[in-house]
Amino acid sequence: MGVYNVHERVLPVPRAEAGQLIDGLSGGADQLWPRSDWPPMLLDGPLAQGARGGHGPVRYTVAAYVPGQWVRFTFSGPRGFHGFHEYTVHPLDEDRTLLRHTLAMRARGPARFTWPLAFRSFHDAVLEDSMDLAERACTGTVARPSRWSPYVRLLRRFAR
Repeated sequence: MGVYNVHERVLPVPRAEAGQLIDGLSGGADQLWPRSDWPPMLLDGPLAQGARGGHGPVRYTVAAYVPGQWVRFTFSGPRGFHGFHEYTVHPLDEDRTLLRHTLAMRARGPARFTWPLAFRSFHDAVLEDSMDLAERACTGTVARPSRWSPYVRLLRRFAR
């Protein structure tokens, strides 16, 4: 099963400022990963190619990193996740930047069931929360905050 999933937010800041959000991932001043409501993104060292870690049951290695522009993580777990997820910044003009998160993978074996039944809904919720954090970091507010679906709230209750 092929999976291609994209979350984006236009931020009213220059590319360099949006890129700093990527550079802070998994660090003490991380303003992009929603660690207060979700398992934190943890790496075995600073954000750099070859660093290993993950969030919750999702495990990965930093496959590529261009400071201020792009980071790609390749999956090593859960079983059946074959692909990557990445954050990128794309300048729209001098004062606006598109922040994008892309997940591209093949779900094989048990992931053919776990992705659509649980991981997809969790993924969409955590990424919209991440985009809200990015907007808040750049503007001090969020125009249209994301809301968890009843299904995500139910899954979270079972996950506890």
